[in-house]
Amino acid sequence: MKPPLAYFITFTTYGTWLHGRETGSVDREHNAPGTPVLPPDAAREASARAAMRQACYILDEPRRNVVLRTLVEVCRHRQWTPWAVHVRTNHVHVVVTAPVPPEKVMSDFKAWASRRLRESFDESPDRDRWTQHGSTRYLNDSASMSAAIRYTLDEQGDRMSAYESPYDYEPEA
Repeated sequence: MKPPLAYFITFTTYGTWLHGRETGSVDREHNAPGTPVLPPDAAREASARAAMRQACYILDEPRRNVVLRTLVEVCRHRQWTPWAVHVRTNHVHVVVTAPVPPEKVMSDFKAWASRRLRESFDESPDRDRWTQHGSTRYLNDSASMSAAIRYTLDEQGDRMSAYESPYDYEPEA
């Protein structure tokens, strides 16, 4: 089986994208491309909020910049190729090529970013910063990769803390 060209990885900050929220959400059973999101469910959202151990974690501009620098640093250290990164107040999108499973990539991103946030802002090591998992999509062709890069950089509203690869992706002939 041919490896994917890249992964489209998305993860959210703790407590900010609860299941049942007004704009919908995605769970393990509703995570395939083209699958509709879960409908709003106030009771489910209230239940999720009541189960939270800590307040929501919001990425202000200084924290977004630390996360962005860290994710690019991880890619350089691991010799992965970051094509697009966009760190927003409550979630992160990354399009990356890596020779390891996307769950490993996301785990490394979260661990390194948590460490850098802790060091930079004297935060508690017990602070929850990220949701438990996230979305890991395989990008198997240049059209899906281009669409993920465009979505990451240009379809999230005004850019916050973003990285765009200086290299153009050259699909294999």
